[in-house]
Amino acid sequence: MERPTLETRLSSEVQELGLEDFVLQLEVDGLCVVPPEKTGVQPETIKGIRDQLLVEAEQIVGCGFHLEEGPDTPLTMSADENVFAVFSGDQGEPTQFLVQQLCARDRLFRDLAINPTGLALIRHMIGRNATRFSSHNAFIKWQGEFGYGRNLGLHCDQMAVPRPWGRNALTANTNWCLTDYTREDGAMAYVPGSHRRMEPPRFPEAVELAVPIEAPAGSLIVFHGATWHGAFPRMTPGMRLSIANYFRHYMILPQDDIKNLFPQDLVDDCSDPGLFKLLAGFADEFPYTQQTERIPRFVS
Repeated sequence: MERPTLETRLSSEVQELGLEDFVLQLEVDGLCVVPPEKTGVQPETIKGIRDQLLVEAEQIVGCGFHLEEGPDTPLTMSADENVFAVFSGDQGEPTQFLVQQLCARDRLFRDLAINPTGLALIRHMIGRNATRFSSHNAFIKWQGEFGYGRNLGLHCDQMAVPRPWGRNALTANTNWCLTDYTREDGAMAYVPGSHRRMEPPRFPEAVELAVPIEAPAGSLIVFHGATWHGAFPRMTPGMRLSIANYFRHYMILPQDDIKNLFPQDLVDDCSDPGLFKLLAGFADEFPYTQQTERIPRFVS
């Protein structure tokens, strides 16, 4: 029997959107960068998302944030909040935090989570009918030499899944660049082809092989759940802002309990409520939550 080629495995949405080259890059490198002109998201929308994210950050932290300067005042975290040490083994002052449960905060974020281009590439890796949301987070990052520490926070997203891993992604991620990504500005780091190793990063090899992902604001980074990735520290003044919409195979536990905790009335306020509900898993049920097979009865 003839083995299926890459072309025979491409979905109609991948072909209609002209994403074949990005699928090939995902196959080879485990990561691709989709330029702004291919995502369908206009520059003014990216600006609106960026502005709203800075509003959310100020509400959470209590100080203002500015793209060119960074936080209004110096920010510190207590030792028990230094999650950066988990990946690095180092102790240092973090210059980044997450805005979590993003899709419950504004429609702009909900529409981005179901962007057709990002979703087509994610579904190629995980499977069209099996793809579900796992979490929606934004990274707020400013100048600081420590970053994630000497190991650059390198990890792969499906590390919690027992090995051996198969060829298909059990999780896959997107990273929307809301500001320009350069190495000096704190760009993501990754190891090309690392998804084919089917194992977590090995150190110091992973750091030696890591390269920056440099891309203009509005770009979309898509990557396999087994791809080794992290980030370089931001060495320049100002902010690096991004949104990570993380996806999973429906048999994998999500990071956020979206099905039970997301305010479902918000779903009607997005560009495709039906698609959002599907990806949120609102209709998913455990198969044996109730008796499904007939039971014999004793007849006296």
